Amino acid sequence: MPIIKSAKKRVKVSNKAAVRNAKTKRTLREAVKSFHAALTGGKATEISAAQAKAVSAIDVAAKKNVIHKNKAAHKKSQSSAAAKAAGAKPAAATKKASKPAVKAPVKKVAAKPVAKKTVAKKAPAKKPATKK
Repeated sequence: MPIIKSAKKRVKVSNKAAVRNAKTKRTLREAVKSFHAALTGGKATEISAAQAKAVSAIDVAAKKNVIHKNKAAHKKSQSSAAAKAAGAKPAAATKKASKPAVKAPVKKVAAKPVAKKTVAKKAPAKKPATKK
């Protein structure tokens, strides 16, 4: 057990981080397993939904540095290839097209005229006369 105060704090902080990382890893594994289960005996819609969840879990794990970003890219690529081989459409294509959001009209505010600053140029400094 550490004696120094800062070392004691590091133990506490690292334990909290370990718990947080373990939860993220567990979520990642569950999502990937459910995706593989959907691949073996699921419909195309189930496969694409499971793939979307798995890709999301992979992105979260990579963002939190639980897995390396290149490993995340590799896993996402593998999952999309497997889904395509199973005959599922890409996750982005399966989402229903929603109505475009209606935006409130933006009021334009007239810009105030900006006064130009005039800078008076100084006359060049005269050199002192040379001595003979």
